[in-house]
Amino acid sequence: MGFYSEILIKFILGMLAIIIQINLVGKRNLAPVTPLDQLQNYVLGGIIGGIIYNQAITILQFLMVLVAWTLVVMILQFLKNHVRLFKLFVDGRPTVLVKNGRLNVEACLRRGITADELMFRLRSNGIYELAKVKSAVLEQNGQLSIIEYGDAERIRYPLISDGIVNLDILEMIKKDEFWLAQELKKAGFENASQVFLGEYIGGKLHLISYPTK
Repeated sequence: MGFYSEILIKFILGMLAIIIQINLVGKRNLAPVTPLDQLQNYVLGGIIGGIIYNQAITILQFLMVLVAWTLVVMILQFLKNHVRLFKLFVDGRPTVLVKNGRLNVEACLRRGITADELMFRLRSNGIYELAKVKSAVLEQNGQLSIIEYGDAERIRYPLISDGIVNLDILEMIKKDEFWLAQELKKAGFENASQVFLGEYIGGKLHLISYPTK
């Protein structure tokens, strides 16, 4: 088999692997929102780009590597969707860097955010003083989401997501865990782990449950 024919076959197999992964785990790979999503793209790109021109690796070996990586991706996604602690371990949680105009220096240093970088991001959003920031949250994908004073009524984060309560939002709307437990009970939920998504809109809590089995 010619050199170029083998490259073409490997390229086709690589493209098929990408298409299969997108259909199996969703289109989040096309717009990564977590570190794991980005890592999957890097590894898959490295597998395809690093092996496709290597004649020492046969088509069968290349195919086995693609199958193995696809299985790894599927297992990771399954664990993320069904094991909450694993999801938190892999993806982490948003980190509050600024709260009520006060900067959490320890959180910044822990996430590798310098003072210059933080202020640059704030300036990019038209904010030049920390005192004007109600909340600045570093998302899992490295983006900084900012809520200014006066925006509290337009909460931009869900109160509950994937069964996990966002305590910062709970504090922002001036409610406590007892209130949340009562609201969950009224809606027929035993606890927050049964809620897929919970939004606080217009002073009311809107809850969406996981599908019943």
